[in-house]
Amino acid sequence: MILLTKLNNQKILLNLETVKYVEAVPDTLIFFTNGESVMVKESLDVLSDAVLSYQASVFKRSQDDRPTSIS
Repeated sequence: MILLTKLNNQKILLNLETVKYVEAVPDTLIFFTNGESVMVKESLDVLSDAVLSYQASVFKRSQDDRPTSIS
């Protein structure tokens, strides 16, 4: 999940598994698979960077948790 800010300055955690798509209209509008949407202050570029960073951290964690081979 990533931390974002709604237009009213309320902080929210976004579950990436529920996101259908994102638009810049010009604010960033996130659409969910259940039909709901939320507008956030972070730009599309900032959101994209946060998603990539989160996914990289999950991948790294999964690689770190792999058992090492015994020689």
